[in-house]
Amino acid sequence: MERSSNILALFLCLLTIIPSDHAIESPQYTVALLASDFEIRLYRNSTWMSAPLQGTSFEESTKEGFHRLYQFIHGANLDSSEINMTSPIVTSIAQSSQGSFSSYWVNFYLPAKFQGAPPEPYLELNLKLDERKARCVAVRKFSGFARDDNIDEEMEALVASLDSYMSGGIVKDDTNVFAIAQYNASYHLSGRLNEVWLKVGFPGC
Repeated sequence: MERSSNILALFLCLLTIIPSDHAIESPQYTVALLASDFEIRLYRNSTWMSAPLQGTSFEESTKEGFHRLYQFIHGANLDSSEINMTSPIVTSIAQSSQGSFSSYWVNFYLPAKFQGAPPEPYLELNLKLDERKARCVAVRKFSGFARDDNIDEEMEALVASLDSYMSGGIVKDDTNVFAIAQYNASYHLSGRLNEVWLKVGFPGC
């Protein structure tokens, strides 16, 4: 597990030192609603590679899942393709009925070059292609490090903001399923950006 932790740290460090003429790709979206403490984004159709896991820890599952994705983007695929890094790394979380986090998917957005025909990962990596239809996502930004002891609090704050939005029109999806997006290198101690995502219904979506 120490090895996978080091790999994740290396990857996130590389996100910050890529030259400016090699901008890191991110999933494309438009902002459908901008409120004081959240926004709703309409994401376009997109293709991701996902590492499914069963576990009880957001942090450990993210490290383990990214270790598998790291191998895939560095040639562990049937085409031996090297795949450019993208951002953010998104960990989807499905909460069990007992209230514990039991299922995770660590997700890597495939760059435009591979959106239509991604390389097939080695079977032993247990990665799944995730072709996402356009969707609306409610987003709350938060700083610091995303950890097991703060992600549920951020999710609850997002739900509270959606519930109190006076203009209405927002229909929450299953609040037991949400995602944490991480954008920064692990060594960045200030100015960090994370987001909690929740799928919602909204006019125009």
